[in-house]
Amino acid sequence: FDLDRAVARAEELLSSGADIIDVGGESTRPGSDPVPAEEQIRRTAPVVREIKKRWHDAVVSIDTTSSAVARAAIDEGAAIINDISGFTFDPEMPKLAGECGCGCVVMHIKGTPKDMQKDPRYDDLWGEIKEYLARGAKRLLDAGVSGESIVVDPGIGFGKRLEHNLQILRELSQLDELGFPILVGPSRKSFIGMLLDLPLEERLEGTIAACVVSVLNGASIVRVHDVREVRRALDVAWAIING
Repeated sequence: FDLDRAVARAEELLSSGADIIDVGGESTRPGSDPVPAEEQIRRTAPVVREIKKRWHDAVVSIDTTSSAVARAAIDEGAAIINDISGFTFDPEMPKLAGECGCGCVVMHIKGTPKDMQKDPRYDDLWGEIKEYLARGAKRLLDAGVSGESIVVDPGIGFGKRLEHNLQILRELSQLDELGFPILVGPSRKSFIGMLLDLPLEERLEGTIAACVVSVLNGASIVRVHDVREVRRALDVAWAIING
């Protein structure tokens, strides 16, 4: 773990036009093992602290399913909890969110990062996703989180086959009925690699296409690695959409 490198990356993202910096202490790629909370805190808390020290107005989200990790990051200035489990893996997480008054990203996942891509199947893709996200949002509302602080994420690549990911992006407006802003994270995902037969480092154009389609279909936030390029594309898309 390299603090200076992480902070330099944050500076690069901010200067490229990022509105939110997402800080995480464990990989959630398919097949990845969980990282203990103590180690996640060691990796993330100093990064959040340094970002807020250097860029006081920067908005930081903590990408974790652990309430201990989230609390440590919030204590250092993080304003958003980005929980890939939809606030289900740690029963203390909704309570923390209610206490701190922070923003919350509720994501759909089928299984865990370790097993989510082992033959995922759905009888009703949208029915399952919407029910999961609605339950997660209700859990937060019941814990005292404001409805204006909740964002939903259908979880591209988290327990989804190629056809599932494409259907989600194509029919993203299905989530409008939940009444919350929509976040999508298609950046460099394997479905782009499958479509174009390209490795991770060559998926920029596919990422831009997926992000533009997402915004056209109702997404308010996109989570990406290549901020400058995607931001420019979306600025043009927004100008066209909004006249």
